[in-house]
Amino acid sequence: MTREAGGIIFYHHNMAQNERLRKEINFLKQKLNTTSEVYLENKRLKSLVSFKQKTPYRVVPAKVIGRSADNWSSIVIIDKGSYNGIRRGFVAINYLGLVGRVIEVGDTASKIMLINDPSLGVSCVVQRSRQEGLVSGTLGRSLIMKYLPKDADIQPSDPIVTSGLTSAYPKGLLIGTVVSIGEEFSGLSRYAIIMPAVNLSSIEEVLIIIP
Repeated sequence: MTREAGGIIFYHHNMAQNERLRKEINFLKQKLNTTSEVYLENKRLKSLVSFKQKTPYRVVPAKVIGRSADNWSSIVIIDKGSYNGIRRGFVAINYLGLVGRVIEVGDTASKIMLINDPSLGVSCVVQRSRQEGLVSGTLGRSLIMKYLPKDADIQPSDPIVTSGLTSAYPKGLLIGTVVSIGEEFSGLSRYAIIMPAVNLSSIEEVLIIIP
């Protein structure tokens, strides 16, 4: 065998070995990712089950199976519907706080409008001072609390909870935390920017409150 022929054989042998190693590495990466996903899902479900056991409400757990492609709304689709006792207007939560409200129900799936949708408004109070207001969405990561008097007792880091004045929303559900306060153009009232307690962009499981 010539030196050139030996070199070619050695080259192809190395290529085959590298390809085999690459496939093994990709397989191990995929297995690791799958294991991580299972671990994270189990962790979330464990928190959800623990919350379900502690919450005073009767709830139905559901998984998020889709999101609306409409950029002007914030809607998720869950895998539970009328067969599971879900009805239009029911409230969605998770162990961190308020998620949204059911707006459409099918036999085995439902649509939930998230609290960051501008068309959804929730009566709320500052947990510390009991100052009332109305929270609505901005289609972004934050919410806005409106109709605050100029002398409203509200501060950054104040928790905001449901007041119970809006039909179907139980009193005391955590909505989020105040991050900043501003003054309306009229100068007669104020508003507050609220960071939701729930990361709405990555939500995967919810609990539907059954009245």
